[in-house]
Amino acid sequence: MVERLTAVDASFLYLEEPGTPMHVGGVLVLECPDGGLDHEALVELVRARLPLVPRYRQKVLEVPGHLANPAWVDDPDFDITYHVRRSGLPRPGTEEQLLDLVARVIARPLDRTRPLWEMYLVEGLAGDRTAVVTKTHPALVDGFNAIDIGQVILDADPGAPTRSGPAVDEWRPRRPPGPAALVWEAVEESLQRPSSVLDTARTAAGDLRATAVRWAGLAGSLATAVARTAVSPAPVSPLNAPIGRQRRVAVARATLEDLKTVRKAHGGTVNDVLLTTVTGALREWLLSRGEPVVGSTVVRALVPVSVRGEDDDGAGNRVSSLLVDLPVGEPNPRVRLARISFAMRGLAPRGQSVDAGTLATLSGFAPPTLHALGARAASGLSRRLFNLVVTNVPGPQQPLYARGARMVEVYPVVPLVRGQGLAIGLTSYDGTVYFGLTADRDSVSDVDVLADLIEQEVAYLVESSS
Repeated sequence: MVERLTAVDASFLYLEEPGTPMHVGGVLVLECPDGGLDHEALVELVRARLPLVPRYRQKVLEVPGHLANPAWVDDPDFDITYHVRRSGLPRPGTEEQLLDLVARVIARPLDRTRPLWEMYLVEGLAGDRTAVVTKTHPALVDGFNAIDIGQVILDADPGAPTRSGPAVDEWRPRRPPGPAALVWEAVEESLQRPSSVLDTARTAAGDLRATAVRWAGLAGSLATAVARTAVSPAPVSPLNAPIGRQRRVAVARATLEDLKTVRKAHGGTVNDVLLTTVTGALREWLLSRGEPVVGSTVVRALVPVSVRGEDDDGAGNRVSSLLVDLPVGEPNPRVRLARISFAMRGLAPRGQSVDAGTLATLSGFAPPTLHALGARAASGLSRRLFNLVVTNVPGPQQPLYARGARMVEVYPVVPLVRGQGLAIGLTSYDGTVYFGLTADRDSVSDVDVLADLIEQEVAYLVESSS
């Protein structure tokens, strides 16, 4: 029997559109003083680590007539050099040039006839640096402990051997089943479990809510989330507009030491301080565009919050995700922080928390890839529910290396959903929090201004803490 995609993962594929690709991106900036990571070395490294992520040599095979969910099958024509590509910037390449390249790469949909991932080695960065840009479809990383290809090329030890698995990779692709075999297996499954026919029809039709409720028993929490938004819809915002196929990417940085200084001075958590920083930056950005901002103005964010404590080094991906109204109308940053801290403490007890399964039916949230939260899986719902996505994924606080090249920066690139012009991803690594801002090229053309305002807001909060 073939291994099938889950109903939710199949819906990710069915509902994806050329203008809103759902893949999650990452930008890893590596320091290579001795030119230690060229394209050939990266290909060798990825080839050696592929046994750790066997799904990355499989592709999706549709069942004729959508009689069952698509199946995972080995790609008999798997070509690692297709997936691990080489690009370059005119030396000395600037950050602006790198981000422009990332925006163009991330805007292109993945090839459905091949395994759903790509990796680019970008050479020519100033300061003896190289970048690795990854694109991974959420369907590849199902399950709470799934591993992304970007993770397996990194090691805590700079001298770690290229091959960390078996001495010899003896992978041989299994022959994919033909159309007749796929249909026969689908018929057998329908006879053994008649309800699967209805589940498959719902999934193919894009009714993710009905499918997910049936599969995961989420009727109660889904009704709660939808009922709340029906009473209190997301506020009107320039962040919600028709979007095109092109993207802009901007980045910002903040040290954990600065964020903890603000937390100690004014209370709350580091996550509260980060949301306050985003809130203050959004306020100034809206004002710079001439948008009306009054005391009651808010921007609603869909925010996943790690269940783990801030000092917990566990590797679990458990999250609680909240719909948070960011008080952009509040001019006092200390009051903004107090309001956000209060909201974050109070949302879950009052039943305002939206669990990961419910978010799968509403916005394309995929628990194992937290930065995929902005991926669209339910057409037309995002504009009613929230204005933007803000994901915050804690990372390791020690240096990591790719074949001896030290990773010095890492930025998430979160996908946009229909009608959503901006998504913000945050990742902490080795003492710094890195902000990755993904924007529609036309409706949020000044996303670089917002990124600058984030860094200015951090500096202002630190100054007010002394």
